[in-house]
Amino acid sequence: MIPLRVANRKAFVWDVGDIAMLRSQHRICGVFTGTLPHLSQQNLFLGVPMVLMPEEVVLLIENELAVLVDDPKAHIQPSIGELQRWSLKEKELAQSQISHAPGVAKEPPGMSEEAIKKRKDREMKKAMAAEATSSAGPENALSPAETAAPSAQPSETQYTLVIPAASTSFEWYDDGMCRYTTIQAARAAGIWDYPSNLHERAKCGVFRGLWEQGMYLGGGIKFGGDYLVYPGDPLRYHAHFSATVLDSPTSSLTPMEVVAHGRLGTVTKKSHLLCGWNDEKKEVSYLTIEWAGFG
Repeated sequence: MIPLRVANRKAFVWDVGDIAMLRSQHRICGVFTGTLPHLSQQNLFLGVPMVLMPEEVVLLIENELAVLVDDPKAHIQPSIGELQRWSLKEKELAQSQISHAPGVAKEPPGMSEEAIKKRKDREMKKAMAAEATSSAGPENALSPAETAAPSAQPSETQYTLVIPAASTSFEWYDDGMCRYTTIQAARAAGIWDYPSNLHERAKCGVFRGLWEQGMYLGGGIKFGGDYLVYPGDPLRYHAHFSATVLDSPTSSLTPMEVVAHGRLGTVTKKSHLLCGWNDEKKEVSYLTIEWAGFG
């Protein structure tokens, strides 16, 4: 089962394979929160870890697809010897990377050894010509055309760099004694408490009801709802609905709320979906609102 590593009441997924499985097989998208090495100063394309919505976590645990891991508790205080061995491995890894990349700091990528040699020869000839020009008089000075070096032709040889990376985890990380397969067990351990009231149960019920119909769901706060409902992967489809969760099928709505939901859905090219949760029957009723012209 997929480990969901919980810290500060939030569940994170760190393994790329688990992230791909959640998206492709279980229609769980989450939200990426980590920065990428070459794009660290932006917030459009992010990387691992992926943080899950509480409703996604509850669904995965209840369907026995994942387990909750108390991440802070899984980190054991390392001994001096373990730290020294880890430091030695890091130094060996750095030396291995250097040995696999000779001359990387000296020559730009994309040049073969033959091209580098020709370039050095041209630079040497240019330096000798400049020295001869400076020592000779104005009558013997070479013209700029004679001293200019021919332009370097781009090399078709691909530049490759092999960086070995260890895939093993730290010796001082052990989650064997802090895994929880049920929400009740995680709540008793004090690492998870969702859902804890009627509204949270309603959100979990609505999320499951839409998910079981084959929908993908994402956060809908930007569009005035609790969820965005997609007919397929959000990377390929636009959302068809913005959904709002109601604690009861008979919850009252003011006329202003009805108008706001209808107009907002129309402006964003979506239908607004009102989802009423029946906590006794554990059922969801749906009602869509669309803005229409009059007369």
